Amino acid sequence: MKIKTLTQRGKYTLLAGVLGMSSIPSSAIPTGMADVSLPTVAQQTAKIKGKVLDARTGEPVIGANVVVKGTTNGSITNFDGEYELTAPIGSTLSISFIGYKSIEVKATGGLQTIKLDEDSEALDEVIVVGYTTQRKESLTGSMNNIKSEKLKDITTPSVENLLNGKVPGVYVAPGSGQPGSSGAVVIRGQATLNGTTSPLWVIDGVIVGSDAGQLNPADIESMTILKDAASTAIYGSQGANGVIVVTTKSGRAEKMTIEASVKLGVSSLNNGNLEVMNGAELYDYYASFQNANEISFPRWNKDLRDSNFSWWDLATQNGLTQEYNVSLRGGNEKMQSYLSVGYYDEEGAVKGYDYSRYNFRLKTTYKPFDWLTIKPALSGSLRNIDDRQYSVTAMYSMLPWDSPYDKDGNLVPHRYSGWVNTQQTNYLYDLQWNYSESKYYEFMGSLDFDIKITDWLTFSSVNNYKYINSTSHGYSDPRSSSGENVNGRLTEWRAEVTRRYTNQKLLINKDFGKHSISGLIAYEFNDYYYKNLDVYGTGFVPGFEVLDVVSKPERTKGGISEWATQSYFTQWKYVYDGKYIAEASIRRDGASNLGTNAKYGNLLSGSVGWIISREDWFDVDWIDNLKLRGGYGTVGNRPSSLYPQYDLYSVSSSYNENSGALISVIGNKDLTWEKTYTTSIGLDAALFNNRLRFTFDFYSKDTDNILYNVPVTGLTGVTSVYRNIGKMKNTGYEISLGGDIISTKDWFWNVELNIGHNSNKLKDLYKQKDTDGSYVVKPVIISDGSSIAGTAQRILEIGYPVDTYYLKEWAGVNPENGAPMWYKDTKDSEGNVTGRETTSNYAEAGYYKCGSAAPDLFGGFSTTLTWKGFDLNAVFGYSIGGKIYNYSRQEYDSDGTYTDRNQMKLKDGWNRWEKPGDIATHPVAKYNNQDKGNSASSRYLEDSDYLKLRSLTLGYNFKLPQWGIQNLRVFMNAENLFTITDYSGVDPEIPASDGSVMGTAGPAVYPSVRKYMFGLNLTF
Repeated sequence: MKIKTLTQRGKYTLLAGVLGMSSIPSSAIPTGMADVSLPTVAQQTAKIKGKVLDARTGEPVIGANVVVKGTTNGSITNFDGEYELTAPIGSTLSISFIGYKSIEVKATGGLQTIKLDEDSEALDEVIVVGYTTQRKESLTGSMNNIKSEKLKDITTPSVENLLNGKVPGVYVAPGSGQPGSSGAVVIRGQATLNGTTSPLWVIDGVIVGSDAGQLNPADIESMTILKDAASTAIYGSQGANGVIVVTTKSGRAEKMTIEASVKLGVSSLNNGNLEVMNGAELYDYYASFQNANEISFPRWNKDLRDSNFSWWDLATQNGLTQEYNVSLRGGNEKMQSYLSVGYYDEEGAVKGYDYSRYNFRLKTTYKPFDWLTIKPALSGSLRNIDDRQYSVTAMYSMLPWDSPYDKDGNLVPHRYSGWVNTQQTNYLYDLQWNYSESKYYEFMGSLDFDIKITDWLTFSSVNNYKYINSTSHGYSDPRSSSGENVNGRLTEWRAEVTRRYTNQKLLINKDFGKHSISGLIAYEFNDYYYKNLDVYGTGFVPGFEVLDVVSKPERTKGGISEWATQSYFTQWKYVYDGKYIAEASIRRDGASNLGTNAKYGNLLSGSVGWIISREDWFDVDWIDNLKLRGGYGTVGNRPSSLYPQYDLYSVSSSYNENSGALISVIGNKDLTWEKTYTTSIGLDAALFNNRLRFTFDFYSKDTDNILYNVPVTGLTGVTSVYRNIGKMKNTGYEISLGGDIISTKDWFWNVELNIGHNSNKLKDLYKQKDTDGSYVVKPVIISDGSSIAGTAQRILEIGYPVDTYYLKEWAGVNPENGAPMWYKDTKDSEGNVTGRETTSNYAEAGYYKCGSAAPDLFGGFSTTLTWKGFDLNAVFGYSIGGKIYNYSRQEYDSDGTYTDRNQMKLKDGWNRWEKPGDIATHPVAKYNNQDKGNSASSRYLEDSDYLKLRSLTLGYNFKLPQWGIQNLRVFMNAENLFTITDYSGVDPEIPASDGSVMGTAGPAVYPSVRKYMFGLNLTF
């Protein structure tokens, strides 16, 4: 007999039978008791069978997990989507599969059909926006959320590089092709003059600084880019440049899932449109000089045409890249965990540079009680760099007539008498011994917890400690050019960084009727400590590599830097009837590096949203969602200097080996926040069952109290003081458009496009003393940030972008004599400018504003095509407008001025003057040319327009449930396949430098490499 439930009377009957009292008449059993159902004594178990189907297409879902909730008892669907397992009837089954929403159903007898919906970006999607999570439909700020699937097309250890071209309004200057190089991210234009333009990075609720550190891209679940004040004001003084919120993968209450991935491939360098001459071409070029008879090389004869050593081929290789990641994810209702380990290794496409990194991450969510959730996490990384890199500069600059080897294949020494350029060093000779190596350890530990006080009130605590240890060692042999004058040099560098972060907040979330209120009240503290030691020693026997052996301590330096911030803030959101939304926040920030009279500041925001498509009167069937939103708020920025508010002395100076002190900083006690006031309005729309999606944003950012190191008289030994000066304005718009063109059972074709435009203008600047004694605002000449002597300069002038080039303007070539020409102003007798004329005297030429570095339009577009198990994905990037100053041409396109380095070939459409009457792009070439034609001018200012195929991926998904494998994906990927551009240099995307976007290309560009990767992704 199968018993499901027992009444109270039945309980006594059963008990009597068990005790052997079956002779007791049933009349002896109490009858005056109510029949009360009791829990099941024995549940019916059976073979549970069913089928899992795609809710949209009706196709079987192969490899789906079907698990009895709270147990490890489960099965995987086969090729027909069928599953079978033994379980009690009525038990809860959890069904999950990648790309679908997980569901729970009750197990029934017979064949059970279960349908899974695709996990698309629906309106009820929950997005992490920093201190809270919000449903996508209720967002009022401008932000973009990117899932991990969109971040897998690029193979890089740097998270910043993954964003390139994927988000409207987010400009990314990629890292160089050197392994491990990071990109620079700018959101909605430059909003400061002296400070960083990098956004704030937040990882799992922890503020980590202006970069993502050593985060493994494979651990990322999603990234949310917050762009307007309605989204970033809650971060106060750190949100002026935008915020990037990263959520890493976590455990799930489901059967353990193991994911493993392998990538192997090669990378190669390409020189873009820059081609340097071979031996024959360079000889013919020199022989064509107007004064070729004056050439005085040690070797100068036609035999040089046959001397053709390729320094490019010497230095470059097909570098091997390999990446391995393994993760485990699973758990139950009480505890969920995620563990991952990763290894990345890349050889440089320029020989001699090896980069490797190890990562691990462990996250656990433990719920010992219904009211308490504990969330410990630990992550770490180790980065190793072995640097014996061949010279990037020499790839372009070394004469093809000079080989680093003699006829017997031995390396020639420095300043070799057999070379044409006998003053040049042979860097390969030094690389026999010289090298550097570094190690970088990064660890982060968190102990977070949530206490549920009521169903609408929760206390949440985030507590994090970050530790970084960095070491480097350098060896310069006594026989090398860098070590010969000091009999060898050893360098040792050590640095430690600690960051503490804590955030304590009360979260409120209450619904009543048509009203919904959510908010938070919080306190936050964040501090930073840095200590370094920098030691040089010289004089040692070759081969020894520890400081104990040096005869002289050449340098001993070290330092400590600290800062801290603390904040109090609150944020509230009100939603009425699911269609009217209002949100507001206020934050009070204090920072250690602001003036004692202005250490705290208040930053606030307000925003509203209206979901028009939910109005009763809105009856347009083909519009699924239509939302209007707008916001206004303030965000801040702090000085990059740590102690600008104090009068400081430098005690690192010395006189006759005695220590001394010099005034180094004149403090400003009134130094306060640089504030940016942002107004934005946006429209979101989804049409035709979400198959067409559109977003438009317009913004205006006004920056006031700009922080700037203002020049002052140097009588005290200090030449600048930090002050709040000036105003700046950025305006722009962003468009995002996506559509599913084909969506059928077997075919899916999607196209996405994003466009960003930003216009920058300086509105005010500090005043300077005029000739009549009054103080007026004057233009300020600044550098281009490249640290190259003799390169372009820029100008800060009211009414113009802050990245405006200020150069002598190129006027072409004089057709009569081939001389270079520039423009100069013509003036009347009273000094008024009446027009312009040309001159071949560089000193007479005038300076003019010649355009800006920032593009007019930038963004990307992508397309995805799938057919059954195949998928094809292509990602493009583009930029229109903007200028690059190609400094490399000052050296490699120098008209004969530089005779100690190779020269570039003239690109199509260029020609050189040879005889009177020639209309040419290039002046006459002369040996040791002194015409100044290669001096800084708009001659070398070029358009930065380009179209790039960033990645192309072809993959196939295998379903192998009979082997317990949910999914096996095999793919091939190619990166940076082609670039369409008129730019004459190596790459119109100039690599970032120390997290900054560059507008000048130097003589040694290490461009993004072309990669060909093969990979496997395995899930079981």
